Amino acid sequence: MLDEQAVTARFEQVFVDGFRAAERSTLAVGCFALGNWVGGMYTTAACRDLAARGHPITVATPGNDVAEILRVVAELGPLFDQVVLLGYPPFIKNVIDAGAGWSAYRIKIVLAGEVFSEAWRDLVAARAGMADPATDVASLYGTADAGVLGNETPLSVRVRRFLADRPDIATPLFGDGRLPTLVQYDPATRFFETVGDTLAFTADGALPLMRYHIADDGGLINHADLMTLCRDHDFDPGDGPELPFVWVFGRSLFTVSFFGANLYRENVTVGLERLHVAGQVTGKFVLRSVEDADRDRRLRVAVELAPGGTGTPELAATIAESIRTELLRLNSEFAHYVPAEYQLPQVDLRATGDPEFFPPGVKHRYTRP
Repeated sequence: MLDEQAVTARFEQVFVDGFRAAERSTLAVGCFALGNWVGGMYTTAACRDLAARGHPITVATPGNDVAEILRVVAELGPLFDQVVLLGYPPFIKNVIDAGAGWSAYRIKIVLAGEVFSEAWRDLVAARAGMADPATDVASLYGTADAGVLGNETPLSVRVRRFLADRPDIATPLFGDGRLPTLVQYDPATRFFETVGDTLAFTADGALPLMRYHIADDGGLINHADLMTLCRDHDFDPGDGPELPFVWVFGRSLFTVSFFGANLYRENVTVGLERLHVAGQVTGKFVLRSVEDADRDRRLRVAVELAPGGTGTPELAATIAESIRTELLRLNSEFAHYVPAEYQLPQVDLRATGDPEFFPPGVKHRYTRP
């Protein structure tokens, strides 16, 4: 379709400019869930379009089945110059950790849906036997409403890796101590603007979008200004596309992204409203996706106990199971994206008015980055 051409151009920038797929036979393995979710089908269509343009790319779609992904790579990977895994960051890490001998396949990775740290990029690159994390791993910034909006390039990755080590520069630039996703975009097809500290974009398509506000926290900086900022601090980022940059933290006020699934406050609220739980809690909670010591993602929920209530391991386990039950019932992304062994949240019971999560007199936020 014509409206998908702008998205294919972003994939082409990653595959051809970044992974040199025009001169290397490439097996693209789609590790997104397939079916009624945009990631798997859209990615498959874009990769097939790249092949139709004459690039030596073959597409395999095992979906988010780890055993099937490993089988496909083992059987088909040796027939190609390189193998590209496409999926959500925590799931791709699960795939890498479950397999072995990755260096033989000259692995590249395309990621989407979540912000990850440069330490995470280094860890996964090392376990996959990659030569250069800056060129072998690329993240996409996209939305179901308009496909891919921007993508990492080797240039944007080099800049991000520099900023990761220089919070004195990154924090004033991004207005936050966190490190966001940093990508480049083509303003001729996806025109970004800021609304306060959030992003809006204009894009043509089957349904044209005008100043479409998706409430992602982020900002913009043009190419020349970011290059000057780097060089003013004695870092030469090298060459790359002369396209502007957009950074994005995600929708931290409204959702938490976990294995690419958007988890909403309402999904968790129902789990705390069940009769066997409701009398022991206030209904307030803080939902987070946190990284453990091995750079795996875990779902954590801090829950406020009712006044005078006592937290016990048994109560925490009961609440965790209630939340998981409702997430599986209400959120199809959670049910299909998140591996079963990661679906049970870690519940942290806190006293009423806990100053860290539930300070009195302050408007409560149900999610945190």
